[in-house]
Amino acid sequence: MLSVLIWVPLVAAALVGFWPGQLGPQRARSLALTVATGMLIWMIAIAVKFHPDQAGMQWVENIPWVDWIGLNYHLGLDGLSLPLIFLNSLLTIVAIYSSERELPRSGLYYALILVLNGSVAGAFLAQDLLLFFLFYEVEIIPLYFLIAIWGGSRRGYAATKFLIYTAISGIFLLAAFLGTAWVAGVNSFDYELLRSQVLPAGTQIVLLIGLLIGFGIKVPFFPLHTWLPDAHVEASTPVSVLLAGVLLKLGTYGLLRFGVGLFLEAWVELAPWLAVWAAISALYGAACAISQQDMKKVVAYSSIAHMAYILLAAAAATRLSLVAAVGQMVSHGLISALLFLLVGVVYKKTGSRDINFLRGLLNPERGLPLIGSLMILGAMASAGVPGMVGFISEFLVFRGSFPIFPVQTLFCMIGTGLTAVYFLLMINRVFFGRLTPQLARMPGVTWPERLPAIALSLFIIFLGIQPIWLVRWSEPQIGSLLLRTPEAQMVDFPQLLGQVPARSPNLANFKH
Repeated sequence: MLSVLIWVPLVAAALVGFWPGQLGPQRARSLALTVATGMLIWMIAIAVKFHPDQAGMQWVENIPWVDWIGLNYHLGLDGLSLPLIFLNSLLTIVAIYSSERELPRSGLYYALILVLNGSVAGAFLAQDLLLFFLFYEVEIIPLYFLIAIWGGSRRGYAATKFLIYTAISGIFLLAAFLGTAWVAGVNSFDYELLRSQVLPAGTQIVLLIGLLIGFGIKVPFFPLHTWLPDAHVEASTPVSVLLAGVLLKLGTYGLLRFGVGLFLEAWVELAPWLAVWAAISALYGAACAISQQDMKKVVAYSSIAHMAYILLAAAAATRLSLVAAVGQMVSHGLISALLFLLVGVVYKKTGSRDINFLRGLLNPERGLPLIGSLMILGAMASAGVPGMVGFISEFLVFRGSFPIFPVQTLFCMIGTGLTAVYFLLMINRVFFGRLTPQLARMPGVTWPERLPAIALSLFIIFLGIQPIWLVRWSEPQIGSLLLRTPEAQMVDFPQLLGQVPARSPNLANFKH
């Protein structure tokens, strides 16, 4: 069941990329879109049979692979990975659908997107540390070429910078994974086996720092973020959708799965510093977003600020805050994808993303009224207006984190307030006022160009009105992340949305 999510896109990528002769842009696009839609339907079928009240892995596949180095083909699905794989499938469809109809080298383009889809799914499903690392490294290749070939004027610089940063990230992760197995004294990289090992506290801290640097580059957090604005500005709109909506989540997923899951004692020790890091990153991202003149850079820096909330929630490590972290990952994925789509439409119709040049695009007769209205909706969701998914995810983050780190949480809440500032400044300048003569004859927006943004808007509103669909998958799994032994899992924790959550348990009191 799970291997289908990985290997069908990869096989389809080979067919699209190496088809004898040429499929042509339309056929390549149709085939890629069919495969991506099939993966979403397959994911829905798995979710229907998924038991959200059951902690632990479901649909497990474990096949011996390279025994002499301890590498196994071990896959599993739980409430932490299920929402992210669904997000991956959904945004892959959006990216393919919103791509240009006539692309140069279209077969290679759609093949790379399918490889990206399959490798990201593999990383979210991998239950072997080396297997996760392999998929983590594979996704670098298609994203590099997607930026380097179909990007903007400085695409070579942006793609190379992304490659270097991500390669450094992989080095830190591999060192931490190898060190974990070596210190544990086991010839295996199986996740559950390594979780059961008791490592010295000092060793845990060293290994955890390696993970923090590696995943911190991927997310990214300040000051490891400098590759992200360049990559977004030079990437095409569909690639930006995947980069912000899905690929950044590999970093936050890794922090929860491996940082909290493997080194919880060390995580509790470093948690105050992580909360400070989150507050600094949130304020820095918001301050940079205010000063930008490129619409795409505004959205890119907003991602840095909003991803910092996930680090704050993970640092608090309460049951509520960790559930909120998963919700914030899905929320940010949907909202950032919507905003990048809308910025892409504005750029396509006007030929500019310059905030100082664009004016009056909300004009109902000759402007982009629907695009402007959806942009306002996206800004409201990002700023945490009630009734949308951004509100419920950020509220739960702050609700779960405030009892543990009140000062850092307040600073992050200031970052949320600044979200309204920089998006309202951008919207006021770009969409209000009198339409300039240079923009009076821009082409209109067709319904096929509107549909992806409308679909994402509906998801944002639906999950804001029915937030249980956002958090119900993750709550049981979060309990097993916090508590590493069967005996400890019997400890009674406050119910979600009930009492004030307690601080993470001191695992020194538990006998392993």
